[in-house]
Order: sequence, then C-alpha cells, then structure tokens
Amino acid sequence: MADPSSYRPKPGQIPDSPGVYRFRDEHRRVIYVGKAKSLRQRLANYFQDLAGLHPRTRSMVTTAASVEWTVVSTEVEALQLEYSWIKEYDPRFNVKYRDDKSYPYLAVTMSEEFPRVQVMRGHKKKGVRYFGPYAHAWAIRDTVDLLLRVFPVRTCSAGVFKNARRTGRPCLLGYIGKCSAPCVDRVSAEEHRELAEEFCDFMTGRTGTYLRRLEKQMMEAAEEMEYERAARLRDDIEALKKAMEKNAVVLADATDADLIAVAEDELEAAVQIFHVRGGRVRGQRGWVTDKVEEITTGALVEHALQQLYGEETGDAVPKEVLVPALPDPLEPVQEWLSGRRGANVSLRIPQRGDKRALMETVERNAQQALVLHKTKRASDLTTRSRALEEIADALDLDSAPLRIECYDISHLQGDDVVASMVVFEDGLQRKSEYRRFQIKGFEGQDDVRSMHEVITRRFKRYLAEKERTGEWSDGEGALSDTSSAPLSDTSDALTEAGSAPLEVGLKDDDGRPKRFAYPPQLVVVDGGRPQVAAARRALDELGIDDIAVCGLAKRLEEVWLPGEDDPVVLPRTSEGLYLLQRVRDEAHRFAITYQRTKRAKRFRSSPLDEVPGLGDTRKQALIKHFGSVKKLRSATIEEICEVPGIGRKTAETIAAAFAQAAPAAPAVNTATGEIMEDEDSATTTETSGEPVSAGAPDERRGQER
Repeated sequence: MADPSSYRPKPGQIPDSPGVYRFRDEHRRVIYVGKAKSLRQRLANYFQDLAGLHPRTRSMVTTAASVEWTVVSTEVEALQLEYSWIKEYDPRFNVKYRDDKSYPYLAVTMSEEFPRVQVMRGHKKKGVRYFGPYAHAWAIRDTVDLLLRVFPVRTCSAGVFKNARRTGRPCLLGYIGKCSAPCVDRVSAEEHRELAEEFCDFMTGRTGTYLRRLEKQMMEAAEEMEYERAARLRDDIEALKKAMEKNAVVLADATDADLIAVAEDELEAAVQIFHVRGGRVRGQRGWVTDKVEEITTGALVEHALQQLYGEETGDAVPKEVLVPALPDPLEPVQEWLSGRRGANVSLRIPQRGDKRALMETVERNAQQALVLHKTKRASDLTTRSRALEEIADALDLDSAPLRIECYDISHLQGDDVVASMVVFEDGLQRKSEYRRFQIKGFEGQDDVRSMHEVITRRFKRYLAEKERTGEWSDGEGALSDTSSAPLSDTSDALTEAGSAPLEVGLKDDDGRPKRFAYPPQLVVVDGGRPQVAAARRALDELGIDDIAVCGLAKRLEEVWLPGEDDPVVLPRTSEGLYLLQRVRDEAHRFAITYQRTKRAKRFRSSPLDEVPGLGDTRKQALIKHFGSVKKLRSATIEEICEVPGIGRKTAETIAAAFAQAAPAAPAVNTATGEIMEDEDSATTTETSGEPVSAGAPDERRGQER
C-alpha cells in the first residue's frame, strides 16, 4: 500500500486549467482516469487526509504510485480524451460496464451493389444503415418477415447470392415472393436499391405514404376486377400495419429521442435506454454498472452518454436526450453531443406529459433490471457458497454461517420504536422466520439500549425453549415475541401489510405459534461498534458464547467485531460483503415497513376504538349519521341512540369514552402546513398514502431510522 504523499506533485506543478489525469500503479498500469475543469483543484482533493476520503477513493490513491496529466484547451476536449483513455486502458477504478452484451441491430448494407437486410452486432460499419438496437434477434426477424411481403429486399449471404447467379436459380424466398431475386435479374440493381431505400424509409417512421399508396392500388385492382392482385395488396397492407403495431406510438409529433434511466444502490447501478424514433420505441438496451468509485447520478448519466455516443455520429445521436439527472457541468457534455451529431442536441430532465410518463416506464425497467441482476447473483449456488466462506474467513469463524440473523432498529424521532429480525439460510431469505418487536422496556430514542433489549428477548426465548424440550426443535420458527409481551400483542409478527395469513402448519397442537428455538451461527446488527457491543453484552449476560456477532456500518460499509478497535474492511468486490449488505438492507426494509404501519395505525385511532364490542360497521354508521367525530363528541346519549344498531348502554359507553379522551390536537396537512377541520381530518389521508397527522412533525423518509 503506497503513501499518497510519496508521489504527490509539488505545489505549483499542477496547472490550473482543464485537462485529463491518470493514476498509475507501481507496475505503470493505468488504474484511474478522470477529467477536471481545473486540474489543480481536482487533484488536490486526492491528497488530503486519508481519513476524510471515501473508502473507494482511499483504496485508489493508496494503490496508485504516480499521477500524470494532460492539459487541454476546453472541457469538451477533456471529455473526449477521457472517453478515449477509458476505452484504451480499461482502468480498474473507473466505472465498469457489466452485462453490456452486443445488442442486435436491423442493418441494411446500402454500400453494396445489391443492399442486403440482415441482423448485425458489434461495431457499426460505414455505409450501413442501422435500426434498433433490439432486445432479441428474433424480434428483428419477425419484423423483417412481415416487411418482405411489401419490400422484397435481398436477405441472403454473399455466398448464397453468388451461387444463385451462377446457377440461374433463386433461393426459396425468391420463389415465394419475399425476395425480388436480383440474383437472376428479375429486377435491376437500380430497382432493387429503390426497394431498399423504401424499406429504410418505412423503418424510420415514414409509413403513411406507403400505406396510402398500397390502399390506392388495392382499390384500383378491385375496380378492374383483378381480385387476386387486390387480395395480395390487402395482405400487404395488413402485414405493414402488424409491423407498425409492434412499435406503438409513445410520443407525439414524430419525436426522435433517447430516454436514459438509472436505478442504483451502494455498489451497482442499472442503466436502461429506450430509443424513440418517429414517436415510436424502436429499440431498447441496458447494462449493469459496477460503481467502483464514489459517483453521483449525474456522473453515471455522463458515463452512460459516453458509452452510448462515444463512437456515434450524425442521426445516430438524436435531437433530444432525456435523463433523470443532469451532468455537472452540463455545457461541455451538451456541446460534445452536438458535435457528435453535427447539430444542436437538447439534454434535459422531462417534467410532465407523455415524456415524463415514458421516463417513468424506463425507470421501472431499470429497477427491474437491477433486481433481476441481484436475484441472479444471489441465486447462484457457487456464488453463495463463496460469500459464506469469505464471511467465515473475514470474521475468523470455525465454519461458514449457514444461518444468519440480522437485527435493525427503526423509529421516527424517538416515537414508535420497533425492531426487526430477518433470517438468511444458505445465503437465501427465509421469510417464514422473520420477526418483529415493539420496544417496551423504556421510552425514547436509544438504539444501543433497544438493540440490547431485542437480543435479550430473542435469546431468552431460545434458552427457554431449549430448556423446555431438551432438544432442538424442528419447527419453522416462532411467529411472535412472548418473552415480555402476550402472544396477542404480536401474533401478526411475521405478516407484512398485504401478505397472506399464517398457515396452520406453522402452529403447535395448542394453536399457538411455534417457538423460535433454532440458533444462528452469526448475528448481524445494523450499526457500528456501540450496537455490536450491546448485542454481545446481551448474549454474554445470557451465558451464550457460541454465536458470533458483527455489525455492518452503512456509511463506510465496515464490518465491526466485538472488542475490536478497528473494523474489518472486506474488498468492495467481495461476495461476502454483498451478502452482508443484502441481509442488512432486508432487515432495514422490514423494520421500516413495520414502523410505518404502526405509526399509521396510531394516527388513525379514535376514542371509538376503546369502546368494547363496537365494530367497524357501527363505527361507520356513527360517522355517517353525525358527519364527523367532532359532532359525535358533542352529541347527547339520546342523539347517539338514534343511530341504527346503537342501544342506550352502548351510547352511554361511547359518551363515556369521549369524555375520558383528551381533546384532539388540530389536524395538520403535512404537505402544506394547513390546519384542517375535524370534518376533513376524520377520514382524510394524503395522496401519498401516509395519513394526515394530528400535530405530528413532518414525516419524511429522511427523518426515519
């Protein structure tokens, strides 16, 4: 590991001008390429105190052994040179593009004497017109098969074409009318080229001309009683319409645009691109980006633009590029794109209308692509085995942790403090054994104390069950925490909002949920050294010394062990780190979901909930009769008795419940700050799905833990 100060340039050596810089390792291999508006300011950021650097940046500067730079005159030149060097050197610390397979294009070889329609991959060739890219080659062949009825362009290879010319016999497509057979001089080279140009015009979106022309010819043939020819023209029209249906209109005014969306997490990002030509989606592509450097969404967009248009010119760069975030600075990138196209290119974020709606579709595709990539990675048996072995080696465990439990604490500014426990076995989720807790030992916000309580309650139950049975249980796991709360309080502990009810097979003979008696090999907590110490202390107090504990701190992705002053830093590409992150993120998601559900239920509560025997039907009848809770609160017992289904005894109980309840605080619309009347707040919720709170603070995601 090199000391950055050993190769730091002397003050005044670095010019204060635009340029591109390269970090090299001790073997003179380029490991990072970057550009800067001011080389002096940018490079100075790399040579500050290592503790202040992002972990990935710190790893890069300690791997490097030297730095060099090239001065350019403008930021546009810097962008071009950076792209060229990244392609040339493939630096290990730059953004990596994975799964960027060669997408198929529909190509027309206009440079040949007899143009050919075919599927092409790889680098684009001069004199060839490309359409796409398509997700699958079969989609191209389906489209071509439909269009050959109307535009019978040559599709055969050079060898087949030469053989047909030698023998004087066309191929099968020539006999069935899907090729004009220029190989046997049925059409001249000029006529065949005209067919190819019409094919290209149709693919670029100019479809109306050909449809109207065919319809006119069909009508003329019918008038002349050439019904067979009219029927063929009718079938040609249907074939063209079917080909057009494969690319429905998504943007009006025959718009040409590319839409780029990004879905990302800490280590990876999925990029999806929709190519819209003539208002229709003509192609789609995407890749997964390995985030080997600290990078913003705008910077990811800039890299995606380089990947897309670095080798494109002319119409291959559209007039409009829609993105989720703009590069910073914007002007050089926009000028570079305009230079590639030879005309102005608009680079912007869609705000409303059809373009915004289509961008949301692209974003959903990007999210799905990222989830699919992670699912494939997680489901691979070899990868999971390697991840568990890496965790065992890093934490110095005797064997791979086949069962991992992870705990997280969630609250909103100290209110509704809850915890979650998720279980992974053999590197896969076991949702049937998830568990959630309410923190009842104290009030307020204290993550360390909460973690101690949760670990204590969970493993007290483990010890109690072990003592009761004298052997390991074969059960699927307890579904509620009863060590310090009755079963009725948490009987839905494993069900999330909208999930299916618990199966009968998950219960004991007495109908109670089975107890959680199966111990993990590793306990993971979401947090750093304090949370790890609390978990270890809870286990020690219970006399449990055969279960390992670690914590994963989210900010720097460091693994903390009990009693250690320094964390364990797993390699960024480690499958073990990836598995620990999945476990931690799942625990966080499960805790947040429970906390929000609990908070929403509290906000929707009313004094009517305390009336025994008063169900939802009669509650709704009361609100419908009086119009609001405010009017119901001020009603007399006789007035309440007028509601169908409400007797005098129930009316007295309702009146008593309202008399004992504290006056409600004014309801506040958290979106606008407006104080709402009871008539509105009784049943109203915000459009986001979160209930309107009564005097509660702003409930934005950033304030949740």
